Amino acid sequence: MAQEQYLDYLRYERRFSPHTIVAYELELDRFAQFLLSESVNFQSVDYRLARYYISTLKENGRASTSVNRTISVLKSYYKYLLRSGLVDQNPMTALKSLRAPKKLPVTVEKEKLITMLEERASEMDSFSDQRDLLVMELLFGTGIRLSELLNIRDEDVDFYKQEIRILGKRSKVRLVPIHEQLVEQIRNYQSEKKSALLQNMSAHLIVSNKGKPAYASMIYQLVKRYLTSITSQKKRSPHVLRHSFATSLLDNGADLNAIKELLGHAGLVTTQVYTHNSAERLKLIYKQAHPKA
Repeated sequence: MAQEQYLDYLRYERRFSPHTIVAYELELDRFAQFLLSESVNFQSVDYRLARYYISTLKENGRASTSVNRTISVLKSYYKYLLRSGLVDQNPMTALKSLRAPKKLPVTVEKEKLITMLEERASEMDSFSDQRDLLVMELLFGTGIRLSELLNIRDEDVDFYKQEIRILGKRSKVRLVPIHEQLVEQIRNYQSEKKSALLQNMSAHLIVSNKGKPAYASMIYQLVKRYLTSITSQKKRSPHVLRHSFATSLLDNGADLNAIKELLGHAGLVTTQVYTHNSAERLKLIYKQAHPKA
């Protein structure tokens, strides 16, 4: 009964999605089965029993991220029960989330990427070819996010200072430098855009073939098409190019704080994940090159 009340609360008051409701219900059903096997009702659960339940999940092979989701659901459930007067205490409060292993950013080999971009530069036959190549060069050359790319307007490019005004997360503005080759590419592209799309042309830098602002799925598809030619890895998204940009800078000795500013990270902790990538890369080079490795 208490479980149904809680799910109705999530459904009608919190407006959780049907998918989330199903996930919560599954977690609570598992917990209810555990309580049944221990001959305990939900009102009699204490911290030691809650901790024992979490330990059984780990012993049964559940991943840390999955266990942490269970902890989150149970904490929310008992918080609701306590507020509703259905229990006298919340035994889940002291439960701590498990340390989940950090996933290293997925990148592509910069040598392959650079070679591919140079080859494509010599094969451009149309406005769309020029635009698609510029998208790849911007993502890899600046490390900007997809949303930031879509927000760039023609006026945001300062050719004299060789930088682009980027509107990032939480409406934070930063200035990102661009190299001379990219400056020239943007100039040529804008010139081609004006001659090819004279009517109803958007003020956004990257536009569709009809002159409308580019959209996320369009960029995803062109990035995937480009990356498919050089890698078979599952992840081939715009964010892979952002990761590749940061890793390349770090490999070439760039300061971590500078990379943080270029990427628009709020704190250094987020940027530090790239140091692991570089360390793994050094290990690989060592194993391949050292005679005793």
